[in-house]
Amino acid sequence: MASKHDTDVNNLLQRREVLGPAYRLFYDEPLTPVRGEDVWLTDAAGRRYLDAYNNVPVVGHCNPRVVAAMTEQAQTLCTHTRYLDQGVLDYADALLAHFPGCLNRLMLTCTGSEANDLALRMAQACTGGQGVVVTQNAYHGVTQLLAQLSPSLAPHGPAVRTIPPPHTDDNESVAAAAARWGAHVAAAFADMQAAGIRPAALLVDTVFASDGIFPPQPGLLDDGAAAARAAGALVIADEVQAGFGRLGGPWWGFAHAQLQADIVTMGKPMGNGYPMAGVVAQEAVVHEFAHTGRYFNTFGGNPVAAAVGMAVLRELEERQLPEQAAQVGAYWRQSWQKNAAALNHAPVRGLGLYWGVEARSGEHAARVVNHMRQNGVLINNSGPGGRILKIRPPLSFQTQHVDQLMTALLGAWDVSQ
Repeated sequence: MASKHDTDVNNLLQRREVLGPAYRLFYDEPLTPVRGEDVWLTDAAGRRYLDAYNNVPVVGHCNPRVVAAMTEQAQTLCTHTRYLDQGVLDYADALLAHFPGCLNRLMLTCTGSEANDLALRMAQACTGGQGVVVTQNAYHGVTQLLAQLSPSLAPHGPAVRTIPPPHTDDNESVAAAAARWGAHVAAAFADMQAAGIRPAALLVDTVFASDGIFPPQPGLLDDGAAAARAAGALVIADEVQAGFGRLGGPWWGFAHAQLQADIVTMGKPMGNGYPMAGVVAQEAVVHEFAHTGRYFNTFGGNPVAAAVGMAVLRELEERQLPEQAAQVGAYWRQSWQKNAAALNHAPVRGLGLYWGVEARSGEHAARVVNHMRQNGVLINNSGPGGRILKIRPPLSFQTQHVDQLMTALLGAWDVSQ
C-alpha cells in the first residue's frame, strides 16, 4: 500500500499539469521540500537532505539575517529608483567596494537574464554592433535575446558565434592555452565581420559552468579579451554562477582569472533567493549607454531588495564566507585525492565551492545523482551530454558536510554503473 507521502507526491504530479510540459523536475523521484535551513532541505515526510547543489541561497537557506532585513523593510517602504533612497545608495557603495576602481557604476535589475540583457544593450550602444561571441554550451538567460546566446538552451541566433571553453590540456602552459583560446575568439569575430555583422561583445560565464565547469587560471582569458577588443567588442563577465566568493577568496570569477572586464553581470545569489540582480560597469560605458536612451525597472533596485542585498553582503563579509569557501574547497580536493582510486580517477575540476566531476557518461551521471538523492545528498548533472556532476552548495558548507557528500558519492559511484 502506498504511503501518505507517496500519495501526496502523486497528487502533486497530477496537479502539476497546470504548469505545462516545458518545466522539468529534478530526480527520478521528485523532491518535495517544505522547509530550508542553512545547508539543509526537509521534505514533506520530514526527511532532511544535505543541499550540495543550490547556489542561490549563497549564505544558507532562510538565513535569519536576510529574512529579518527583508521583513523589516517590507513593513516600512517598497518603491523604486525614481525616488531617492538611502538604502539603495548604501548598498551600491557597499557592493562596488568589492570591485576594481574602474568598475564604478551599478544598475539594478530583478534577474540575471535582465542583467545580461541590459549589459548587451550597453555593449551595443557603445560599439554600434550586434554580434556576440559565447562558448559552445553556454547558458546566459531565458529572454528572447538571451536564449539566442545560450546554446545549452536553444539554437543560437544569426548574430552569434560560438567557441570552445578555455582550458589547459595535459602539460600545456597557461600561455599556450590562452593563445589557443584567443585564436578561437579572433576567428569567431572575423567570421562574424565577414558576414557583415558588427561585433558588440564577448560574453563569458567566468566559471564556464554549462560547458563542463572550467574555472580559468590567471591569464587564461587575456588573449581572448584582447582579440575581442581588437574587433571593437566589449568584454562582459557573467558572474551569476561564479560571483560572491563562490570560487574562494576573491569575490568574482573575473578576479580569479585576472581578467579586465568592461561590464560585469550578477544575479541569483545576490539576494539569497529574493529576486535581485545587477550590472556593474565602467563609468564611460554607462554614460555612453545613457546617451542612447534611459533605463528604468519598477522592481529592480527597490528598497526591500537593497536591504536584502546588504544583509547578504554583511553575512559574506563578517562570516568571511569567501575565505571559508577556499578552505572547504581545499578540503574537498584533498578528500577527492584520497578517494580518487575508488572513483576511477574521474576528472575533477573546480575552485572553492564550485566543482564538476566527469562521470563515465550522461547516463552514469544521472544514476549517481539519483542514488545520492535517495541517500540524502543533493547534487545534479549538467554540461555537454549531462556528463558532469555539478557540486555548488551554499557557502556556509563546512568540512563535515564535505565528508557526508563524499561518503554518498562513494556509495553511488559503482552502484550506479
